Amino acid sequence: MAKQSQVPDRDRRQTSPVVRKEVWVPATHPNNQRQKWPSQGRVLLATVLFFLLGLTILVGLISTTLLFFYSDFIFPGARIANIPVGTMTTQQATAVLSERFPSQEILLVHSSGAWPVTVTDLGMTMDFGATVEQAYEIGRTIPGLRQVVSGNFEVKPVWMLDSNKAMELLERLTPEIGTEAVNASVVIQDGEAHAVPAREGLALDLEMTLDYLKANPTEVVQTGRLPLATQPVNPQIIDAEVYVSEAQRYLSKQVAIHAFDPILNETADWEIRPREWLDWLSLVVTPGEIDPYSWVVDERKAQQYLATGWSWLGEQRYLDAEEIVPAMIDVITSGQTGIDARVYHQPVQHTVKPGESYSSIGYTYGIPYPWVQQANPGIETLAVGDVVTVPSADDMLPLPVVPNKRIVVSISQQHAWVYEDGELKWDWPISTGISSSPTSPGVFQIQSHESEAYAGNWDLYMPNFMGIYRPVPTSDFMNGFHGFPNRDGFNLLWTGDLGTPVTYGCILLSSENAQTLYSWAEDGVVVEIQR
Repeated sequence: MAKQSQVPDRDRRQTSPVVRKEVWVPATHPNNQRQKWPSQGRVLLATVLFFLLGLTILVGLISTTLLFFYSDFIFPGARIANIPVGTMTTQQATAVLSERFPSQEILLVHSSGAWPVTVTDLGMTMDFGATVEQAYEIGRTIPGLRQVVSGNFEVKPVWMLDSNKAMELLERLTPEIGTEAVNASVVIQDGEAHAVPAREGLALDLEMTLDYLKANPTEVVQTGRLPLATQPVNPQIIDAEVYVSEAQRYLSKQVAIHAFDPILNETADWEIRPREWLDWLSLVVTPGEIDPYSWVVDERKAQQYLATGWSWLGEQRYLDAEEIVPAMIDVITSGQTGIDARVYHQPVQHTVKPGESYSSIGYTYGIPYPWVQQANPGIETLAVGDVVTVPSADDMLPLPVVPNKRIVVSISQQHAWVYEDGELKWDWPISTGISSSPTSPGVFQIQSHESEAYAGNWDLYMPNFMGIYRPVPTSDFMNGFHGFPNRDGFNLLWTGDLGTPVTYGCILLSSENAQTLYSWAEDGVVVEIQR
């Protein structure tokens, strides 16, 4: 057996494969203490780094604050009347406010609507210098610095208000905003009177609105709204029931008209019921007035009704609404039972027939022919077929008519009859004009009284003269009644000619009868001269 060589143990260790065994060592084992130190170092490092970062930020913040503090800049976050001015210089902020603020819109608000205006319209002015100075100071004091740190902050503006301008603006709005109080009233519907209750009004309270604006200018600008204060307005008339019964009494009044035609000497009675006159005559009641009852007249309807509503009148006659309506109102509102009304005549359109002249046409219609000529300017010579206007017979009666007296003269009989209240009072012989200067037939009236008139054309003094018509419309000369005339004051003329045409157009009476008639017949008495 071979002898193994002896290798030192040292060498065997070097040549033998190394076998390593992993051995689990508990964390608490002393050998593990070396693994904790790296983690703690990292924490320490992070802490140091954070500290340094915070210190850097703090230094930056302090530096920035110091930079703003000693600069012309306003601290960030500042707002003035909703306008951001932070980070602006005071000059920039003043320029921005000056540009934007005057045109800023404010709504004047009320339940009835809203009216846009500008702050300038309202008389509001911001003191830009003082306001920007306030914004600049924030952050430069300890209390102001807290505002800066807290974030956005609103700077209260310094306001100036032109109260007169604001008041003028509000006064212009008053008619649009307010509603007038409505007094209790009476309305007429279907011929019946009804009471209408009063209604409270509303008025813009100028003083209260202005006081609110003075106390809250910043709020008004920030919200863009100015509430308009109002106050109730009480009506003056609360109850109108007291007027209803009186109005109803008026509305039920039937009006009786006693119509008189002085030309034809005819009379007739006519009753107008409320349902008829209410079509053109309206009652208006205004409670509280001295005379609360007034009337509104539809002149066209009134004239149409009075001209055509009564068959007795016919086409050529009519009642004058300007006379009838006031008289009707007097009857309706008083204890009167009726009115006396005058009937009028329309002008006549006459077609010229063979042989007719102005003189014959005037004689036919009872109008002195110069009056017919005057009504037809431009027609000097008449031709058959011409249509000429004959004036109304009422043109010869210019004065109010005395209804209960009438004088009738007959040219053919040379006689006069005098009537009072429809009864014959006197009848006398008379003398009318000679053929070359005739007395005109027609219906006239006593228009003047002269104790002694003088006719220059004939050198006559006429006692107890009563003028009744002008033969020529443009002349002051009148024909009329008179007693025996004279030329020398002593010798009377025509004393033996009564009953025979002898005058120059006048109507001759005995001097005694002329004096009697002169005293009895006042101006306005109708004189009917028959052919």
